[in-house]
Amino acid sequence: MSRIDVCRSHSMDHEHALRVADELARDLESHYDFEWHWEGEKLRLRRSGIKGEVEVLPDEIGVHLELGMMLRPFRHRIEGEVIRQLEEILARN
Repeated sequence: MSRIDVCRSHSMDHEHALRVADELARDLESHYDFEWHWEGEKLRLRRSGIKGEVEVLPDEIGVHLELGMMLRPFRHRIEGEVIRQLEEILARN
């Protein structure tokens, strides 16, 4: 499996950071057709060929994805889109 790990620091309170993670999941859902749900402080993501999580820490939001073999050639494109969306959402908040 190929992995994508994107982490960005933040200075938001915890509830605000959770809302940012929720917004990111909705954006990824519309762009990549993810299914997602919360498990405690981690937001689990899944679709055919990709599984992972968005983790909300006190000073960081991390996106961790594992790509299946068929999506490995698109790793850099997917990673770039995750970075773009996360940074865009953080800039608004």
